[in-house]
Amino acid sequence: MSVSIIGAGNVGMALARAFTRAGESVVLGVPQPAKVAEAVAALGERARVGSVDEAIDASDLVILAVPHAATAAIAQSRPDWQGRVLVDATNPLAPGLAGLTVGTSTSAAEELARLASGARVVKAFNTTGAENMADARYPQGAPFMPVCGDDAEARRRVLTLATLIGFDAVDAGPLSAARYLEPWAMVWIHLAFRQGLGRQFAFGLMRRG
Repeated sequence: MSVSIIGAGNVGMALARAFTRAGESVVLGVPQPAKVAEAVAALGERARVGSVDEAIDASDLVILAVPHAATAAIAQSRPDWQGRVLVDATNPLAPGLAGLTVGTSTSAAEELARLASGARVVKAFNTTGAENMADARYPQGAPFMPVCGDDAEARRRVLTLATLIGFDAVDAGPLSAARYLEPWAMVWIHLAFRQGLGRQFAFGLMRRG
């Protein structure tokens, strides 16, 4: 089965580029496939584009790479996700990148799980910029990518995908850990945009021994 990505913006296309380079087949789902057909064709024969429904039907692992505001409608578009792994790569950003609109006692990922009946929701690919998802190579080593979710097998699958495209993928445990991963994304965003660090950096996990 291919990997499906809903959304063909910066994050969706970056992940599609990384996965196809690593040998995976990718189906991108967007409301108007013709608008991105040329960009998807440039990714090569392992990538194709269709409607959102076609992309969901094509895979048992679906990545949401859309604005957070669009996730509820996608989650509720199906009465039963039939055990699909649904990866939430979004962050509930406030206007002007002023902070998060969800947090402390819940997370965007947990709210998505509540709405997406029958889906195994995993939080991943939200804590760094699209440039790092397109190309995770750094001279100092692999960038850190935490992954959390309540289903252990679903979590393992996403950890494997993250490792495949060059990340130091780390099991962050249950989906409630998304309460920490979404604010962690704001650290990268704050440094990149507010503190002038730019987008060409990533966080790493250092281990003793």
